[in-house]
Amino acid sequence: MGKTLYLECNSGISGDMTVAALLDLGADRKVLEEALKSLPVQGFEIEISRVKKAGLDACDFNVKLDKGHENHDHDMEYLHGHEHHREHSAEEEQACNHSVTDGHTHTHAHSHGEQHVHSHEHHHAHEHRGLPEILDIIAGAAICDRAREMAVKIFKVLAKAEAKAHGVPENEVHFHEVGAVDSIVDIVAAAVCLDNLDITEVIVPLLCEGRGTVRCQHGILPVPVPAVANIMEAHHIPVKITEVSGELVTPTGAAIAAAAATSFALPEKFVIRKTGMGAGKRNYERPSLLRAMLIEADEEKAGDGEKGNSKAHEGGNCKEKDLSAGRKEDTIYRLETNIDDCTGEVLAYAMERLLKAGARDVHFIPVYMKKNRPACELTVICDECKVKELEQIIFQETTTIGIRRIKMERSILPRETVTVTLKEGEMKAKKCILPDGQVKCYPEYDSAAELAGKSGLPLQKVLASFAGKINEMKNFSGS
Repeated sequence: MGKTLYLECNSGISGDMTVAALLDLGADRKVLEEALKSLPVQGFEIEISRVKKAGLDACDFNVKLDKGHENHDHDMEYLHGHEHHREHSAEEEQACNHSVTDGHTHTHAHSHGEQHVHSHEHHHAHEHRGLPEILDIIAGAAICDRAREMAVKIFKVLAKAEAKAHGVPENEVHFHEVGAVDSIVDIVAAAVCLDNLDITEVIVPLLCEGRGTVRCQHGILPVPVPAVANIMEAHHIPVKITEVSGELVTPTGAAIAAAAATSFALPEKFVIRKTGMGAGKRNYERPSLLRAMLIEADEEKAGDGEKGNSKAHEGGNCKEKDLSAGRKEDTIYRLETNIDDCTGEVLAYAMERLLKAGARDVHFIPVYMKKNRPACELTVICDECKVKELEQIIFQETTTIGIRRIKMERSILPRETVTVTLKEGEMKAKKCILPDGQVKCYPEYDSAAELAGKSGLPLQKVLASFAGKINEMKNFSGS
């Protein structure tokens, strides 16, 4: 089972803040260093240290560029000096060559415990990379497949947003924002840390952004900058504009949040298992800190109110109410569409993506459509917080041009996963409690099949053994 990460973006989010927060949560620094050393990119080194922000201890992840790759991401006078009527000469503008992707002003002294990763050699000219070149760079890094997939996903989100901002196709855009060395390092580092921590669920309830304008390579832009606004729009990320004058959400930070987020709603109750704090480097009136938490939903056992290990209701932002000691009610969404021009292979792939993205159930029903065409009705059951994401997958992976959306009430039984010891071995089972207090226990198919394979017995015999064991346990305790 993977872990659930909650990103509290009250001071915005950037690539370096995200990596620092994940390191503070316990991501392995040596694994990260080795991964970044393997990048076929030159002109940088990293520093990892501890800093103080508003009196709070935080981790700092700093990508230091050589003179040939340096930009002005950390230069507050450059970013916002225009608001004080500071004029830059044409030579200054050309030399700055600023990209708005990441970083905040770095003013502290590093501790003795800081760590460095150096690139192999330095270049002295900015490189305008496009998405294909960056995907080749990621492919050449010595990182695991899951981290590589996340890094590619983040860059595709960023490239799509920048391409829309510049009005060019994604694969034809060549600009500093996607090609900047610090963005490559930050994004790959974030992907490696997420994988190293075994994060499978990421909750981002809100992005807090500033206001005003910021200077970049393309001139003076409004905050949020176009790329960030495009990401927020495309991925339906909740945003709050604060009174802070400045850019709190960078394009890289927004892309990480959009690509990694599996939900925008916290559980009604949860337990914090660990907290990490990542420091940013720009100096605004609100300290640039990103807090990351490893959390677990706090669910109660039915009956005596003790904390249980039930995973039956992972309802995102769906509210539930008790109807009795053994039954609860909540709301669920049903998405459905009729499709008559997709192959079986395409539909099967769509189902896999939908289930992986958090659908509670996906099924197909054979139907006949107009003109007597054989077709199928695709039905997806999901929580409200997953509707937009799953609709996007349906539109991407099938030929449908319309999806019906139905909000439904449902009753659910409390349940928990238990282990039943049989003579053939141990089997996982689902224990449910009916409203009248009656207990029912159902075998988990995967566990039963695994036990059948280990014991060499037919599956039906193992299931019969399970049924006999349950009948013997008049006062079933779940152990």
